[in-house]
Amino acid sequence: MMRKQMIAWALACAAAFSATTADAAEKLRIGTEGAYPPFNFVDSAGKIGGFDVDIGLALCAKMKVECEVVAQDWDGIIPGLIASKYDLIIASMFITEERKKQVSFTDPYYLAAMTHVLPKGSDIKEFTNDALKGKVIGAQSGTTQADYIAATYPDAEIKLYPTQDETNLDMVNGRLDMQVGDMLPMLDWVTKSEDGKCCELTGDPITDKKFVGDGVGIAVRQDDNDLREKLNKALADIRADGTYKTINDKYFTIDVYTMK
Repeated sequence: MMRKQMIAWALACAAAFSATTADAAEKLRIGTEGAYPPFNFVDSAGKIGGFDVDIGLALCAKMKVECEVVAQDWDGIIPGLIASKYDLIIASMFITEERKKQVSFTDPYYLAAMTHVLPKGSDIKEFTNDALKGKVIGAQSGTTQADYIAATYPDAEIKLYPTQDETNLDMVNGRLDMQVGDMLPMLDWVTKSEDGKCCELTGDPITDKKFVGDGVGIAVRQDDNDLREKLNKALADIRADGTYKTINDKYFTIDVYTMK
């Protein structure tokens, strides 16, 4: 009798452990920056929102998992994933070969290009190293934009900032001759914000794959293949059922998945 009771108790404990493990597996933490509107930002109520966040939550709903959104400064966002502070990054991160050395990416969830941003009335007409020698050029640190200006304009004075907002602020205050940024946030800034009226997008979109990669993807830890494939399937599903379009149209007038 005692043996049967012990077996029953052991089975009950195993079942409870399995249930707890299953529950834990059904909860995911999404890491994002919270300082890159309209893709991710913190609103006046302190809530994290934006296109990235809405897409992430839609993917969670499609996968039938509970998700929590975690804000993380950009410079620490990949180390935070590796350290398991969260399970995936949805933060408008370009898929590049350099980043693939640290994390694994899903299929792109939107396409991307970079752009030059100049003060209105600027005398800059060419985007060459010679033309921009000695000019002050800004970008957000730790980004492909920062990599681009360092590689393309080595004779310029490069200024890097912790956030895009701080880059924009120095642009407004006349401390930058030019900045390079992600095209969609920059377009949003110059057309929709009061501060952004100072400036304009100039020149052809920057689409060099060395810097913009294959688009913008969701990053997961390199050994998390199962989660990556589930996210890929969920992304295909929300494209097919119209959920993606609904979120897209909330923020943009073009389909950022195709840039058309």
